[in-house]
Amino acid sequence: MSETHKKLERSAIGFVLAIVGVASIGGIVEIAPLFTIDETVEKVEDMRVYTPLELAGRNIYIREGCYACHSQMIRTLRDEVERYGPYSLAVESQYDHPMLWGSKRTGPDLARIGGKYSDEWHVAHLIDPRAVVPESKMPAYAWLARNDLRTDDLPQHLTALRRLGVPYTDEMVENAARDAFAQAFPDSEMADGVAERYGAETNIRAFDGERGRLTEMDALVAYLQVLGRLTDAAQENADIAAAGEAE
Repeated sequence: MSETHKKLERSAIGFVLAIVGVASIGGIVEIAPLFTIDETVEKVEDMRVYTPLELAGRNIYIREGCYACHSQMIRTLRDEVERYGPYSLAVESQYDHPMLWGSKRTGPDLARIGGKYSDEWHVAHLIDPRAVVPESKMPAYAWLARNDLRTDDLPQHLTALRRLGVPYTDEMVENAARDAFAQAFPDSEMADGVAERYGAETNIRAFDGERGRLTEMDALVAYLQVLGRLTDAAQENADIAAAGEAE
């Protein structure tokens, strides 16, 4: 131990000031970038918000701790891009509260999982992972298909997110519970309202394959199927980069 360190430890005030100084450096490094956040997040015209059903699925995803084993952040490294798809953009997570980027990958990254597999595949995988992927370490979530989805609190969820900057309209908030039901029932009279409020490309179908019930499985599969598809910005950037390399 150096003499300077010994002297510092003998002085309580000096030691506290040293701790504050070191902690301040770390704080500045983390906080300073937030002042330029508007310059960091890309501007895209086609970015849409989560539907109430997708948002409910995201809440279930967080509740069940899926984020502990799956990241939603594809880095710019070549092997990651080749395996998972275009690297993640900040704009893709601008409406995520909390964001789920991370780096823990007991399971694969899910940033571009939307549309990669069928609804039936996701349902089978969630009910019995090893029936679909024999080497999977993922636990089963079969009860999601048995649990009815709670929808009465969805207007409050949308209202809370709107206060954080997510551009949900009064109409979206008012129809949240109804839209969650309608998105999983394409033959209902309310299904057209979902497409009008959230866009014509919104997935509207019985995600768990069972008509007549709205389950937590419907919600989680709806969420998984939209990951990486809220905007085409990342794919467009990748196409432009590929065209530049080809020239």
